[in-house]
Amino acid sequence: MPRRPDRTSLLLAAILVPFALATALGLVLLRPTGAQHTTGVVDTGADYPLGTVVAATDQRCQGTNEDRLPDGTIPATVPCTQVTVALRSGRQVDVWGPSGYDAASLPAGTRVVIMHFPASDGQRETFVWHDFDRTVPLGALAAAFALVVVVVAGVRGLRALVGLALAFGVIGWYMLPALLDGRNPVAVGLVGAATIMVVVLYLAHGFSRRTTTALLGTLAGLLVSAGLGTAAAVTTHLTGIATEDGYRLAQLTGQLDGTALRGIVVCGMVLAGLGVLNDVTITQASAVWELHAAAPHADRRTLFGRAMRIGRDHIASTVYTIAFAYAGAALPVLMLLEIYRLPLAQTMSSGAFAEEITRTLVGSIGLVLAIPLTTALAVAVVSAAPPHGRHSRPEPTAHHAAELT
Repeated sequence: MPRRPDRTSLLLAAILVPFALATALGLVLLRPTGAQHTTGVVDTGADYPLGTVVAATDQRCQGTNEDRLPDGTIPATVPCTQVTVALRSGRQVDVWGPSGYDAASLPAGTRVVIMHFPASDGQRETFVWHDFDRTVPLGALAAAFALVVVVVAGVRGLRALVGLALAFGVIGWYMLPALLDGRNPVAVGLVGAATIMVVVLYLAHGFSRRTTTALLGTLAGLLVSAGLGTAAAVTTHLTGIATEDGYRLAQLTGQLDGTALRGIVVCGMVLAGLGVLNDVTITQASAVWELHAAAPHADRRTLFGRAMRIGRDHIASTVYTIAFAYAGAALPVLMLLEIYRLPLAQTMSSGAFAEEITRTLVGSIGLVLAIPLTTALAVAVVSAAPPHGRHSRPEPTAHHAAELT
């Protein structure tokens, strides 16, 4: 005879089901229309054939404004490289290589992408350098990552990879089109993030009270990040067009309205903190379950205190992780600042930096608050589990099959 759900499972379901229903309703109401969203874009008819370098020759070309020296002068000639490329169609074309590369750095066999402009309106056919073809090395690196994850984490690692692929599917096929449709960016961010978390957590960790507890802690952290991010974006006057990419996006989509662009910034804040938030909540929930398994008679206060000692260590390491991740991504910009010798306070409050700093701080606050919230909820759930006995069974540890909520 199947066992009836206990009060704890019913309480978790009572909290989670409204979130799930709200997420499902949001998915329906915010669904993208599939329409094209670019305005003012001229179709040049260009295509991007793949090719392979056959030969490269170093030459001297006339200097341009882009070659301006630190003293402001433009050199008469600069090094340049003419590259012969064999396209996959069998045709060979000559293009000028990218700045900073000589013949030695473009050996025969290098895979490249060429931009091709067909002849039209009296203009002759043109081929220009576009980029390197990085498909093979990136694919190999991705395969190595997947192999390492599966070898070390086994089936759970494989499920995590499937969840990651589904998460990017939600971003690419739902969130991005919905944002381009002009849907409320904060709502799109919350609905998309909640959908991703439900899929990723249950797929990677199974259906259990532990996973449900982590999910609720994650959802709480997302709500905090969205609310705090909205307030921070308004008070710091973030416009969403502090960078060239942001301004170009606003031009191409016609979304030059400050409110819409600010909402996209907040949506980015919610999405940026998703991975770290998931990490700390599932780790904290697992810590509570393992501590309870090791000391089943510990009271709630003791269990919470022990788990929070783990949580505080996690907070400290996570803060470093976020800060250094941004510093690494922004290293070229930081080097330019060192060259320009701009005042630090003025630099940190400038548009591009203020946006990244706000995103980092909002995400950090959300995940820091999610740790005690998740810990308290996990302690309440694990302590309320029915005692071990003839008519009940314990919540499984990490080495046992997960119990359905």
